[in-house]
Amino acid sequence: MSDSKAQFADRIIDGKAFAEGLRARIGVAVSELNAAHGLAPSLAVVLVGEDPASQVYVRNKGRAAEAAGIAAADHRLDAATSQDELLALVAKLNDDPGVHGILVQLPLPDQIDPAAVIDAIDPAKDVDGFHVVNTGRLATGQMSGPNAALVPCTPLGCRMMLEDRLGDLSGLEAVVLGRSNIVGKPMAQLLTQASCTVTVAHSRTRDLAAVCRRADILIAAVGRPQMVQGDWIKPGATVIDVGINRVPRPTDDDPDKMGLVGDVEFDAAIAVAGAITPVPGGVGPMTIACLLANTVTAACRQNGLAAPVW
Repeated sequence: MSDSKAQFADRIIDGKAFAEGLRARIGVAVSELNAAHGLAPSLAVVLVGEDPASQVYVRNKGRAAEAAGIAAADHRLDAATSQDELLALVAKLNDDPGVHGILVQLPLPDQIDPAAVIDAIDPAKDVDGFHVVNTGRLATGQMSGPNAALVPCTPLGCRMMLEDRLGDLSGLEAVVLGRSNIVGKPMAQLLTQASCTVTVAHSRTRDLAAVCRRADILIAAVGRPQMVQGDWIKPGATVIDVGINRVPRPTDDDPDKMGLVGDVEFDAAIAVAGAITPVPGGVGPMTIACLLANTVTAACRQNGLAAPVW
């Protein structure tokens, strides 16, 4: 543990521990669904090509699913697979009542339009929460009932950790640094629904540091290593660092060694923040746990059952 982590240990939001607890609750819910209704939630993960990072992600997702009692089936396709071939597989999975969740791992090879693939997934099985139907339901606040939004996993995990740490979020000023469809935009929607006052900031925001300094809650999701400096943070603010950036960390034994850092300069930030997620061990584990939660939620809705409240 670094000196900063040791000195300010009570300020660290332990995403790894939180995710372990969530996965345990998911495992209990899966066992109860199986015992009471004979329902075994299942997830289909589609990987096209041999991108090394994607292979690791898919393997980790499969292991986590199986540990929670969720049946996980990998569908691995050659990098030369055509868009029509991939869409045919998605259609087959859509029509299979034994498949409750579908995840097509991104990025896809250049010959395949990811938007066309996302649009082809049945919104009820879209456990990534990327389909326009789910994003529309999220934007309009349709968050309960059988036709509620399936929420993108990373923002969902961030909201869970914020509510666990802070309780009621209403009235807090939140700044979301980043405007991607995967994190920034859905995160802003979730915070708005929690009655925060939300600003979405980005690379063209004027006096970005001053905007971030207003935030009671700062979400950093820009993909730029250690962009957010310690003096960008309001004293006592809660900082959620979504960034995962590989940077050189050479040693005498391994001059090519790489390490992971977030979008926030952690050592400076933790001395100012009231709470902060580390990288690694913060948001990352929650993303996979929320994927499993979405799969169970989707399975319940497809079978006319009330989904658990995570």
